Amino acid sequence: MSHARDTGPAAAAAALDYGLSQRALVAVSARSDDVAALIIRRLAALPRSGARGLDEAAVREVVRQAVHDVRTAPPALPMPAGPPSDPFVAEGRRHFEALAAVQRQLGELMLEAAPAYLSDADADAADRLAPLCHAIDVTLDHTLATRRYALTGDHRALGPTDM
Repeated sequence: MSHARDTGPAAAAAALDYGLSQRALVAVSARSDDVAALIIRRLAALPRSGARGLDEAAVREVVRQAVHDVRTAPPALPMPAGPPSDPFVAEGRRHFEALAAVQRQLGELMLEAAPAYLSDADADAADRLAPLCHAIDVTLDHTLATRRYALTGDHRALGPTDM
């Protein structure tokens, strides 16, 4: 993706095929590695969710949603280079990283039940996850939050949720 905003027929067709505007593509051009990693992770989760084959609509939605998520989420804040000098802070960081890893694993499991192309807003994901939430005694809000965290990698997706 160039900053010159390629306008050739191939570039225009690619942008139209995925429903992406040039503005959206320019907005994520500096973070193309993040977009690619997110697309790969979401496409890899599709077969585990029971999807049979990748139809064009599902791939289009995964790409569109990944561009949207990367575009709207700020880049991850860099962690300080070295270990903190305060042992209390170091212990807190270790606990936070362990909790984040568990939440991401839970979110990836939820992606198997409700793949990335299902929307939270349209209740498609919620409809699939509600019986699972009931079975494992976890709130739907928390489950959707961990799913969003697995999709974006942004820990703010977890927010204040009730377990």
